Amino acid sequence: MNEEQFATSKDGFKHLPVLYREVLEYLTFDGPCRIIDGTLGSGGHSSLILKANPQAELLGIDRDGDALERAKENLKFAGKRVNLVRGNFSELANSANEIGWDSVDAILLDVGVSSPQIDDSKRGFALRLDGPLDMRMDKRSQITASRILNYRAETELARIFYEYGEERRSRRLARAIVERREEKPFERTLEFAGFCESVLGKSRPGKLPTPTKCFQALRIAVNDELDELKRALSEAVPLLKKGGRVAVISFHSLEDRIVKEFFREQAAECICPPGMPVCICDHPAQVKILTRRPVKAQADEIEFNRRAASAKLRVAEKI
Repeated sequence: MNEEQFATSKDGFKHLPVLYREVLEYLTFDGPCRIIDGTLGSGGHSSLILKANPQAELLGIDRDGDALERAKENLKFAGKRVNLVRGNFSELANSANEIGWDSVDAILLDVGVSSPQIDDSKRGFALRLDGPLDMRMDKRSQITASRILNYRAETELARIFYEYGEERRSRRLARAIVERREEKPFERTLEFAGFCESVLGKSRPGKLPTPTKCFQALRIAVNDELDELKRALSEAVPLLKKGGRVAVISFHSLEDRIVKEFFREQAAECICPPGMPVCICDHPAQVKILTRRPVKAQADEIEFNRRAASAKLRVAEKI
């Protein structure tokens, strides 16, 4: 499989689903089955799953209206096997119940920002493209990156950049933002990227650009991404049938750590505090972990899709 084999939407976006071979390996079932793609995007992964199993049914969820329109076009070949819902993937169970599903065979979460969102300057995700400081995955939301920068308290800004961007100099950056916005509000992506470099300095050759962590932190804050992921995972396991699987693709350490710890807890026979002489939690294991280490993209995939280089896949099975 190569780049030419993935669908291109009418608006010109080519969606390259990362770890596509590995997702198919873990989430392709024989016979009738129900799959939830909780972060549908343009439908790249779902398209491959539906083609691999003509009896599979799909519930695709995304909060980005533009993404749903692209997915609708890309998945029309599957006809009535496809159900599309605009909403948050943290509401998996409710979305499934609305179409009459009380259990499913597989759940896929490909978390983070999508390529079409990054490549569209008007969405404000990219630090190298000039656009409004927006970063909303759901355009219906009232919270934008510019509102956070221009109105949040200095202590809150410092927390956002430290916790979500792992930026050690978060207090310095927050202080500078508050001082600067009194003269002029932050409105554009390139403007803020340049500001980050002026405060924190440019990165050394071979390192990620200085504004990268700052943009990541803002995006996570705008979309409440980490808490959304935690809520989605907690809803996913009860919804799975016995033998059903949940697969999560993450792109940075904060997401991957949440998935790793959640799977570990769900796979544990006991979650009592260390040092307890006798188990009193009565916590049976809910899943078995199928990927002891995160699965990463193969070299040939990274060659035609460089964004796959940072992707990590973890999979667990309901027991």
